[in-house]
Amino acid sequence: MQIRFAAAIGALFLVLAGKSAAAPADYVLTQVQIYTADARRSMAQALAVRDGKIVYVGDEAGARMLIGTKTQVQVGGGQLVLPGLVDAHIHPLGIVDQDVCTLKSRKISLEALAPFIKDCITRYAIKPGGWVIVQQWDFANGNAPSAAAPTLRAALDRASQVHPIALMGNDGHHAAFNSVALAGAKQPHGPVVGLSKATLKSEFAAYKKLIGVDAAGEPDGSINEDARDLVGAPDFLALNFFALIKAPQKMSERLSSVGITAVQDAAVIAPWLYVYDTLLKRNQLNQRVNLIQHYEPEDFRGADGHIDYEAIVAKAVAIRKRYQDNDLVRAEAVKIFADGVLEGNPYANPPTLPESPSLKPYLQPIFARDGQGQLEVRGYVDLDSKPCKAVRASPEAYDGDDAVAAFTQSNGFHPGQCEISSGRFQHERQVMLDYARVLHEAGFALHIHAIGDAAVNVAIDAIEAARAADGVKTLPDTIAHLQVVSPEDVSRIGKDRLYLAFTYSWATAVPDYDMTVVPFFERVSGNSYAALHNPSTYYERQFYPAKSIRDAGGILIAGSDAPVNTTDPQPFVNIEIGVTRAEPGYPPANPKERLTVTDLIDAYTINGARAMGRQNEFGSIEVGKSADFIVLDQDIIELTRQGRSADISKTKVLETWFRGVKVYSAVQDR
Repeated sequence: MQIRFAAAIGALFLVLAGKSAAAPADYVLTQVQIYTADARRSMAQALAVRDGKIVYVGDEAGARMLIGTKTQVQVGGGQLVLPGLVDAHIHPLGIVDQDVCTLKSRKISLEALAPFIKDCITRYAIKPGGWVIVQQWDFANGNAPSAAAPTLRAALDRASQVHPIALMGNDGHHAAFNSVALAGAKQPHGPVVGLSKATLKSEFAAYKKLIGVDAAGEPDGSINEDARDLVGAPDFLALNFFALIKAPQKMSERLSSVGITAVQDAAVIAPWLYVYDTLLKRNQLNQRVNLIQHYEPEDFRGADGHIDYEAIVAKAVAIRKRYQDNDLVRAEAVKIFADGVLEGNPYANPPTLPESPSLKPYLQPIFARDGQGQLEVRGYVDLDSKPCKAVRASPEAYDGDDAVAAFTQSNGFHPGQCEISSGRFQHERQVMLDYARVLHEAGFALHIHAIGDAAVNVAIDAIEAARAADGVKTLPDTIAHLQVVSPEDVSRIGKDRLYLAFTYSWATAVPDYDMTVVPFFERVSGNSYAALHNPSTYYERQFYPAKSIRDAGGILIAGSDAPVNTTDPQPFVNIEIGVTRAEPGYPPANPKERLTVTDLIDAYTINGARAMGRQNEFGSIEVGKSADFIVLDQDIIELTRQGRSADISKTKVLETWFRGVKVYSAVQDR
């Protein structure tokens, strides 16, 4: 039925358009299965291209009417053809693999870090005093301490005590440092005072919740979010940027190799524009790009305490104007961070609580080791107990080493675990509301990073208030990530028809990661899958609620967030896990939120184009649109019909076409 419908539309187009449509095509592809991503999710068997645009979609007979003496004809073998993919939240400048010291997100114990880093020091001939930057550290997988390496700081000290070492988390929010690096910490525009138990009470008191400590109260090496800037490590993204500008075409080539023909660069600052300008000048950019500009409002705060929002808007408008007539690059959205990340650190003493704001206070789990040496939850601190009330009433009385030891001996937990916290927003709530309003009034779509439920809540508040202020509800305002969303906010998202940039591969159950989040939300006993993924709990029910949001009316798009977790944008891994909600070898996480494969394809194609405001130009295989399409080595739609969704991630792109030109071929890549 769907194939006949697409063929009929194609034939009708030929009749109505007359000789112009009947003129020979530049390229005809037949004997394939085309998922068009049109409004009816139609299938077709053939397509034709002229001057970079699709001029026919339908059956083989109709396509053959457009074959002339100079037409390139390609006869397929039943392969699945999709519209070019749209990665709606990615950091493209970080996806090219560089010759750097990287863990590539592999699981590693703290004791194994030292020999790995020593090898990097030797391999890259880093002199004493020179920074050692280790990239793609999986902060939530492995990291088991030992007697020789009880903390991250101790583990990195074993690698070198003459080099400052920075272990950079693969999520862009976590890091760890050795003693040499910690000793170089200084306040912004201030003297070097070092990070220590003493300075955490004085110069760096404002950053205390972002810095892990050991039982003695000394920094254990783990530092998150903007506290990382205190140590002064070189920005590894900047290092990669300077490597990339030597061959910027590699970025575009990497995207083409996985079928991506359009992206939203999710956090662009002015220097990054050089890469895009160079690619445009050299005619080497084979993607359409929306630059999502990023500014820190606090950087524009004056001596009177007020933020100069007009100055931010002026900068953003200037960049938008710079690309307003460019067919490939636009700059029509601005990013706001509502929060940081949701993970706590169960290895710190006391455990570091999640930093993202929560709609209710976080729990204080008591961690221990099971018989196999794995981390487990043994109990929870009673925050209303007399000992905890005493700690909160007189925290200074429980600050010394002897007092900590005595309290821990008597109560079975560190006095620091008497803290009551619901996390914190990245910016003050009113700042986010004001910032969103002035951006919206200037015509910018909002792209808000929000992971925790309270952050999602304020992100929706900001978008709703901005829309109410200017009366514009048609901009593709987007929230990215959404790890936990309250039921009430699922409904609001649907009512507001917001765009949701999920990274679907994150919606899984992985024990090491789960222990950094779930016990702080829900009461857990032990470390089993059943304990961590109780379907009756709030966290499990509201964990990446993609299907519920779709059903409510939200518009699903797809963002890899690469190079977070991996430099590979891995679209077919994301599609697979969006369907299965499980990594190989693990049970699913919140399986009621599974999506269909066509939901995921639409998220990666037509919905992504809508999020860029360019759905009339690309995103589906329809007459009049840009000839952006990909040919796959297996039919992922048929795989799901056969119950083989777990094989979707094995999919390879055979060809990528952009504006009617083949820009990638797997055969040529061999």
